[in-house]
Amino acid sequence: MSLTRIQFDILSTIATSKEKLTQRGLEKKIGYSLGTVNKGVKDLIEAGYLKNGTITPAGTDALEPYRAKRAVFIAAGFGTRLVPVTLNTPKPLVRVNGKRIIDTLIDAVLDAGIDEIYIVRGYLSEQFDQLLYKYPMIKFIENPSYNEANNISSAMAARYLMQNSYVFEADLLLSNPAIITKYHYNSDVLGIYKERTDDWCLDTDKDGFVTEEKVGGLNTYQMVGIYYWNASDGAKLSEHIKEAYLAPGGKERYWETVPNQVYKGQYRVEVRPCREEDIVEIDTFRELKAIDKTYDV
Repeated sequence: MSLTRIQFDILSTIATSKEKLTQRGLEKKIGYSLGTVNKGVKDLIEAGYLKNGTITPAGTDALEPYRAKRAVFIAAGFGTRLVPVTLNTPKPLVRVNGKRIIDTLIDAVLDAGIDEIYIVRGYLSEQFDQLLYKYPMIKFIENPSYNEANNISSAMAARYLMQNSYVFEADLLLSNPAIITKYHYNSDVLGIYKERTDDWCLDTDKDGFVTEEKVGGLNTYQMVGIYYWNASDGAKLSEHIKEAYLAPGGKERYWETVPNQVYKGQYRVEVRPCREEDIVEIDTFRELKAIDKTYDV
């Protein structure tokens, strides 16, 4: 049986908590009223998914369709705005305060229990082999078109891996690994709420689902390049990416515009709010120097 949203939130929170939670503890964690939590817990006990405040094997099975099974990293680009650092190093492998940018993401993925990891590479692709010393589980996907197409070419190369899958822009510096989660009720995207932004952003409906992707807006969510796709959306997306890529002008697209613009209205993608301090995309060498003073020479 499928879970209601309340049942999912309670069960997934208990399943991923490092401590045993009381119902008051659940109330604080997930934001529902105590009465709502009490009823949800009662329903889960009656269904056999909880016993004595602990998730049962049946509860774990009930969460399985919502589990993130893999992570795909889009890492093929030049990183031209970070020149001169990227002349000899792909942007995801650039070290910031001693740690490679992509390591902050991979570590969070592994902490969330996701160990099926793919990296789509292109520019200076052989340099990504160094990651295998620390992360031997990584599999690489080659993007031979990285120098003649936008990042949709990387999504094209990995399109059959989108189901129950995270898709990351690999050049994001993550400081709060807790925003990478094991279970997802819907397909979703991370976003930072902004009263005003000139960046790529997402408008939402009253339930928090994406209604429009655009550049610049008011009272909107600045898009963070971290998506999660459930099984049905991921299967559909694999076909839509191919159709969009092969269409006239398709190679110039950003892959995220496929579900949000090209096939608008055919996906229900929830925005998961995160904070400015959780994650940052370092766009320019000046921004890199501001974060890591060793580059300011």
